[in-house]
Amino acid sequence: MALTDAVRAFLDEPRFATLATLNADGSVQQTVMWFALRGDEILMNTARGRKKDRNLLRDRRVSVCVEEGYRYVTIAGEITLVEDQLTAQADIRALAERYHGAERAAEMVRDGFAKQERISLLLPIGRVDAHGFGNDG
Repeated sequence: MALTDAVRAFLDEPRFATLATLNADGSVQQTVMWFALRGDEILMNTARGRKKDRNLLRDRRVSVCVEEGYRYVTIAGEITLVEDQLTAQADIRALAERYHGAERAAEMVRDGFAKQERISLLLPIGRVDAHGFGNDG
């Protein structure tokens, strides 16, 4: 499903996404994440070894929800993992800049992210459910 201009504008604002992955026992694990809309994909990033990373290595099916009160967008599909460190580090820097500005992002990269193995998560815009955008979409 293509995103409407109103939904794209909503996702372009620096909100938080809730990423849902599946644990080995089938239960759901949720994490609040930074994200960015890049073309027709949602970009997120994580450090290697976290619960969501381990879940995604086993099962790449996810759901993401971005909300503000009664307006929300959910997107479901399969994540692509990008493990190339040049790409993943550039992505976490871009996300940090989106949420904290260039100066603070540089500090975050220097003091933390650059010391971690990072993984970018790409979710194609596919199954979308949007509410609160006029014609709900």
